[in-house]
Amino acid sequence: MKNVDDLIDSAAELAERGLSKGEIADELNVSRETASWLVERAGTENTRATTAAPGSTADIHVDWSAIGRDSARLTYTAKAMADLLVKQGEEVDLTVGIEKAGAPLATAVASELDTDLGTYAPAKHQWEEGDIADHGGGFSRNFAAIRDRDCYVVDDIITSGTTMRESIDAIRDHGGTPVACVVLADKKGYDDIDGVPVHSLVDVVRVDREE
Repeated sequence: MKNVDDLIDSAAELAERGLSKGEIADELNVSRETASWLVERAGTENTRATTAAPGSTADIHVDWSAIGRDSARLTYTAKAMADLLVKQGEEVDLTVGIEKAGAPLATAVASELDTDLGTYAPAKHQWEEGDIADHGGGFSRNFAAIRDRDCYVVDDIITSGTTMRESIDAIRDHGGTPVACVVLADKKGYDDIDGVPVHSLVDVVRVDREE
């Protein structure tokens, strides 16, 4: 994806497939507000070049499909992510991947660190409009249980930190202890979220200059 028009077209395609705006945000690695804006812009060709993105600052789109579409690259990337975690906690025996994109990364990280695997589906996957707190996330019963276990948390991108914070809270609510988080890229540059260290392969720093 090279420009905003490509993102608008992708958002329109995903919306036509029935994905919620929260799922579209997840697929395109943008904020929920940006996903809403992209969907609204679809079909309004004459406003694409002149309409500003929502909010006081622009969002940043991260395309890591060159990694995701190749199993070898994904494995090498997960090895680097696992290396960031290896000194964080001695009793960790569970890696939790945040669905959707965090799950394959977590699978490879868990294999590298020799831990069990759990997955968490965040509330944003149900989100269309309004307060995200009206929706709920949950852990898959097809994977390892959380209770009484130290955990690593894996996702692809931190955009606002809301999803990671929700996942940390959910792990604690289920009796687990999140020890550290790791992502491919962190748009906010967090050192920690709610006391849990955050590690990233790439920190994205936005530089706004006044002319």
